[in-house]
Amino acid sequence: MTEVVSVDLQHPDPEIIARAAEILRQGGLVAFPTETVYGLGADGLNPVALARLFEAKGRPATDPVILHIVDLEALPQLAREIPPAAWTLARRFWPGPLTLVLPKQPIVPDLATAGLPTVALRMPAHPVALALIRAAGVPIAAPSANRFGHTSPTTAQHVLEDLAGRIDLILDAGPTAIGVESTVVDLTRPVPTILRPGGLPREALEAILGPVAVFDRSVAGPAPAPGMLPKHYAPRAEMVVLIGSGGWLRLRLRELAIRYLQEGYRVGMLIAEEDQPAVADLPVEIAVLGSEGDLEGVARRLYPAMRDLDARGPDLILARDFGTRGLGLAIRDRLIRAAGGRVMKAEDSP
Repeated sequence: MTEVVSVDLQHPDPEIIARAAEILRQGGLVAFPTETVYGLGADGLNPVALARLFEAKGRPATDPVILHIVDLEALPQLAREIPPAAWTLARRFWPGPLTLVLPKQPIVPDLATAGLPTVALRMPAHPVALALIRAAGVPIAAPSANRFGHTSPTTAQHVLEDLAGRIDLILDAGPTAIGVESTVVDLTRPVPTILRPGGLPREALEAILGPVAVFDRSVAGPAPAPGMLPKHYAPRAEMVVLIGSGGWLRLRLRELAIRYLQEGYRVGMLIAEEDQPAVADLPVEIAVLGSEGDLEGVARRLYPAMRDLDARGPDLILARDFGTRGLGLAIRDRLIRAAGGRVMKAEDSP
């Protein structure tokens, strides 16, 4: 039986936090909110607890987890050969939606790192998460609190839908603020490299570090960071992503929707406010992510909208991307992986 307990976002009850921390220390699993998505927490240094976490999610051992910490003092305890850039980024962006990949210390279990010699570390910017890590006294491994490969959770209800009966406790502090996972930066490479775009835009990193590369391929085997598989964050329905902009994009969205309707599909659409007039007369299920100019709002609504649309039972979901500036890069990444790489360009004929 999975218990759900409400906690105040800004002032979580110390008794509730202490109870959740004790569950973690005893090898249990606690889902909790961060500023990005809800995470499924386990003692990051306990291989038995980690194995239970992987089993609860149905997560393969080739996909590593991020260890969440509460202060900079934990950084050298878990990572070694820490370059100056890591300290610079940590002091500038922690707590926040940034994960650093660094050489690991021997204390970090291999299961947390997919057997690789690197570890992914982050300090979340959420009062409940920080209170829980502090009370637990250990780094908390916390991948997204959902069944592996499914759309990520941004509310406690999403967690319950995926993991009821599989975990011990869910701390419910309401919807998450950012809505997409952290940006993962590998600092073991000659050029700092984004392995997973996320809630911290590339432009913010480049303002500090100079040029930052983006790893834009998928990894089938052991991955240095989560979220690098070719299919992830996926709804149950098939999905196709259309890349483009402006009126040309809207024309192709409409043409594609009509094509799939004629082929007998029940069609759902993930679109922007600006796209609505182009498809309003079609017999499709629509989820509006927000305005093209409000990427923060689009990111925040992405997973809830995807889950809501999927629940309406379409055979196929058509989604449009929002470019690569700012949070657009993370939004595009999530959509393409949710679609398993099924992408069309707006200038291509449907």
